[in-house]
Amino acid sequence: MSKFPIDLGAYQRIALNPSNSTLTAEQRASLKANIQLCRDAIVFFTATGAARGVGGHTGGPYDTVPEVMIMDALFRGSADKFVPIFFDEAGHRVATQYLMSTLNGDLPAERLMEYRAAHSHLPGHPELGFTPGVKFSSGRLGHMWPYVNGVAIANPGKVLFCLGSDGSQQEGNDAEAARLAVAQNLNVKLIIDDNDVTIAGHPSNYLKGCSTAKTLAGQGVTVLEGDGEDLDDLYKRIITAINTPGPVAIINHRPMCPGIVGLEGSTHGHDVVSVKVALEYLESHGQQAAADHLREVKAPKNDAVFLGSSDKWDANRNVFGDAAVAILGRMSEAERIAKVRVVDSDLEGSCGLIKIHNAFPEIFISSGIMERGNFAAAAGFGMEAGKQGIFGTFSAFLEMCISEITMARLNNSNVLSHFSHSGIDDMADNTCHFGLNNMFADNGLSDGYDTNLYFPADPLQMKACLETIFFNPGLRFVFSTRSKVPTILDSNGNEFFGGDYKFVSGKDEVIREGTAGYIVSFGEALYRSLDAVERLKKQGVDVGLINKPTLTVIDEDMLAKIGKSPKVMVVEAFNRKTGLGSRMGSWLLERGYTPKYAHLGTHKEGCGGLWEQFPHQGIDPAGIMDSFLKS
Repeated sequence: MSKFPIDLGAYQRIALNPSNSTLTAEQRASLKANIQLCRDAIVFFTATGAARGVGGHTGGPYDTVPEVMIMDALFRGSADKFVPIFFDEAGHRVATQYLMSTLNGDLPAERLMEYRAAHSHLPGHPELGFTPGVKFSSGRLGHMWPYVNGVAIANPGKVLFCLGSDGSQQEGNDAEAARLAVAQNLNVKLIIDDNDVTIAGHPSNYLKGCSTAKTLAGQGVTVLEGDGEDLDDLYKRIITAINTPGPVAIINHRPMCPGIVGLEGSTHGHDVVSVKVALEYLESHGQQAAADHLREVKAPKNDAVFLGSSDKWDANRNVFGDAAVAILGRMSEAERIAKVRVVDSDLEGSCGLIKIHNAFPEIFISSGIMERGNFAAAAGFGMEAGKQGIFGTFSAFLEMCISEITMARLNNSNVLSHFSHSGIDDMADNTCHFGLNNMFADNGLSDGYDTNLYFPADPLQMKACLETIFFNPGLRFVFSTRSKVPTILDSNGNEFFGGDYKFVSGKDEVIREGTAGYIVSFGEALYRSLDAVERLKKQGVDVGLINKPTLTVIDEDMLAKIGKSPKVMVVEAFNRKTGLGSRMGSWLLERGYTPKYAHLGTHKEGCGGLWEQFPHQGIDPAGIMDSFLKS
């Protein structure tokens, strides 16, 4: 492995005493040197993620380096006073955790250059026990402060820091955490990077009237605001917070990515720095060796050829937006305004909702990172017959909306929800961002109205699905992956969902006939299953393939067909404990069908990377073939 091209041995291990509120000239100089060194390192190794194609977030960890450097020096200077963990609410700022693990001797510096790569154990969010030196799992935005409250209760007399952001503060969890922290006078010190940037825009624009500082102050938290790039003022406020009993929020205002030409103040700084911008930054800061190494990083390629699919690939998450625009375009503007409202949760670009925003801004609401409240608002709009709310976010966040889904159902609301990034495909963020428990959305009682869950297999089926279900009443959930998927072909090489194909809600589809049994699949697992089926047929194993795009409705005719076959195996990327496979076996038994039965799904910690997640779980074509032959 190549040597890390930035000399992290230059890091100055200074110690700071919280009884001193002013930096000496020597301490200030050392901190400034450390800040520059670490910012250079973060730009470099996160950019290797960009070059490798696995993405990653640069802006957040880059921004918060000054406060992290102060925290590290305080932990060293007064170890007994603190719980020495860099708790962070924004898990995507994981570069901070990896860099500090390296500086503290737990992670070799060379490993940083494998950032977010498959099997590197450096996923896009920190995971306890997975990466050397990482001391907590952060999960998703807004999940850490409530947890840190409990750590504070378990460590009376000690100070705890929790790195936050204006984005994470939008989550309802933090409002609850603030009330408990104030009521119990917990010694939690929030250090909040307030750069007025989230993925989709600037909170000052889309959440007018909202102020992180005023909100926290109104909840009873002591608030200390200032310039995060003013080192002396930042240090003074942190020391004041330490010496102030109870919860304190140190709110640091700064532009996103200060000092990075081409990113400063931009929403693009939230994600990974581009290789071009990183090279310009590194060379301008005298890090030529790092720039040279970055130029040599190559993205791994998946050279697999999938039988039964075309060479046309597209992202269904974007196709959802295109299909919705086509349907909405047939309505007049007045009709759209009266009948439809789209509520975004800061992920319009990721969920395809940006297509609707650009085409029909009059029905679009740009909202914050508030999944529960936003889903409920969409449901409230759709309470009246003939009106419909449209909602979108990542599938991992569906778990956060279960109660709101129940309330929407009880109120007979009409909501079309698009949950993208389902399953595990292309998910370098790893386990906390896997969209595995989507079947939880179907949590109503049997005598209630249907809650249909749809997972189209390719772009053509996504369009056909929306054409059928768009104006259906009730709750409809449409899933898509982060990854692109190929077009499914029939046995004659034609587009299976092309031509005159019409999507029928609740009906399963025979993709390939077979006499040795059937594989049942859906979504991005379908084309992999199809490849396995085609290869098994070439080996003389005549297995069939069923597509089940409506996940929660029993197609009695199809169930009878597969139930009378010798073998049934469900293949999915959902959680093996809670997915389709956990239901279908019961459906078969309840009807007296007893084929040999097996089901494959996600069942263990992720491995990072992109398509590598599938073979890691044994649900790639090779794993599917092996399991079918052994089952």
